[in-house]
Amino acid sequence: MSVVDCGPLTLEKAKLVAFAEGTVSIPTTVAIFQHPQHGVILWDTGCNHAVADPEEAEGYWGAGIRDAFGAQGFTRNHAIDRQLDFMGIQPKDVRYVIYSHLHLDHAGGMSYFPNAVHIMQRAELQYALFPDEWTRPVYVQNDFRDIHKLNVLLIDGDHDVFGDGTFRLIKAPGHAPGMQVLVVTLQHRGRFILGADVAHQRDQFEALIPMPWDWSCHAMTSSRKKIKQLERSGIPLYLCHEPSEFNALPQGGRYWD
Repeated sequence: MSVVDCGPLTLEKAKLVAFAEGTVSIPTTVAIFQHPQHGVILWDTGCNHAVADPEEAEGYWGAGIRDAFGAQGFTRNHAIDRQLDFMGIQPKDVRYVIYSHLHLDHAGGMSYFPNAVHIMQRAELQYALFPDEWTRPVYVQNDFRDIHKLNVLLIDGDHDVFGDGTFRLIKAPGHAPGMQVLVVTLQHRGRFILGADVAHQRDQFEALIPMPWDWSCHAMTSSRKKIKQLERSGIPLYLCHEPSEFNALPQGGRYWD
């Protein structure tokens, strides 16, 4: 496994952690697995390449969204298709794409992978296509334009992807109705959790502070407590947008196996 940043963002911390002060620069973690039996597997897909162009972003994400989320540092080379190309992987080589949830910084690369099986929670897709007005900006309908052409595997609740315990999905609703985390077991590295947006920052996770765009604060608190227990049991947790945790993961030609 290796990771890449498919959505560098610089924004007011209060947009991630309610009532926080200051500005933060954060990554958007996408994990790339090269499985000996199941081929290339992605965990999330980051932002769409359209976001790299200010004018194109206005049409793709919507007016003002690029500036609101501080995506001015996102370049064409940050998009997952280009990142894979740098690693010698073509979109047709990707066999599975597993989504933590379908927000604009996680599902932007969906259409790049027409040959893959796309795995997501049923509740998440249903909500993403018909979101509430206040969450509508983070569910970009352009990301889902090819959804009916893709091989989509909808799941309900916890799921063992390959039936052998190596890729286990745990539903953790709150930030989104179909949020899920991925518990991975690698042969030499052992178990760890890719926590996606179960929290955006570590201090937020520890203090159970909501994000302004959390779908349900009540569900988010319950999910965080569940994931906290896994972490207390000795399974390391890596949050998608926490810089120190992104930097602790293998990247730049390094791999965990």
